Amino acid sequence: MPRIRANGLEIEYEETGSPDDPMILLVSGYMGQMTEWPDSFKQALADAGRRVVVFDNRDIGLTTAVDDPSLEDIVPPDAEALMQGAAEGAPVHEQVPYVLDEMAADAAALIEALGAEKADVLGLSMGGMIVQLMALNHPERVRTLMPVMTTSGDPDLPPTEPEALEALTAEPESETLEAIGELAVSTYHAIGSHPDLRNPDDELRSSAIADVQRANRPLGLARQFAALLAQPRWHDRLETIQQPTLVLHGAMDRLIPPEGGHDIARRVPGAEIKIVDKWGHDLPEKVVPELLKEILPFLERASLTQPA
Repeated sequence: MPRIRANGLEIEYEETGSPDDPMILLVSGYMGQMTEWPDSFKQALADAGRRVVVFDNRDIGLTTAVDDPSLEDIVPPDAEALMQGAAEGAPVHEQVPYVLDEMAADAAALIEALGAEKADVLGLSMGGMIVQLMALNHPERVRTLMPVMTTSGDPDLPPTEPEALEALTAEPESETLEAIGELAVSTYHAIGSHPDLRNPDDELRSSAIADVQRANRPLGLARQFAALLAQPRWHDRLETIQQPTLVLHGAMDRLIPPEGGHDIARRVPGAEIKIVDKWGHDLPEKVVPELLKEILPFLERASLTQPA
């Protein structure tokens, strides 16, 4: 895959579609490498006239720091201490190597580095938080905004179900590929879609094994989690977003309850929202057609008012 320098990083990325088409940037969530995006989803967007770009966020996959390689060795503060400090109003963002604001700056810089002025931006979970911050901090790079299975960050919203958080942060019983694969299966049974939609267990298992073989960066994951926990709140700024916005969320999401999506749509002027039945906190192949039914018409409508 190609790499490009942006915001002090060597960013690993991949493109689908014509480089002459308007760009859509897909931003992965916590632990998510760019390999998580279904080929059918990327190809459908490309067939609809979009230059589809996926990439590895900082500290995941094959993207690495180049301006300060020592960042790769930093051990972040304990997650429980960060959560307690944030709850007490302490400036925990000063205790971590970076927060989501920096990850939003990475994505905005990637758009520019690839020669585009703007992009439609769609982000999953933590990536959905990142794209909101892109619209807030780098509005000149965002043509349309699509936060997916994510939250406004309002601390008064319903919390994650304890079992879902436990599943997300669980560690494999051993370092073997078999244990990693089995953990992925149990995790997606806890946080993923209804069995009618969820990918088969053998696919969940093989995908997790392929990802860890591609890149295994436990310290990077710890720093990403710290960035998420320490990010200063942004929900009270969402009313300033002017880009056309489509919010997508699953009715069965136990990691980030649908109220998170509803709150984004309530706060962003003119935002549209679609809640998908039986969908959890994953991106199974069977949900792709449902998402495209919302995304493609939204992009078509937005193209009438937003220059490419």
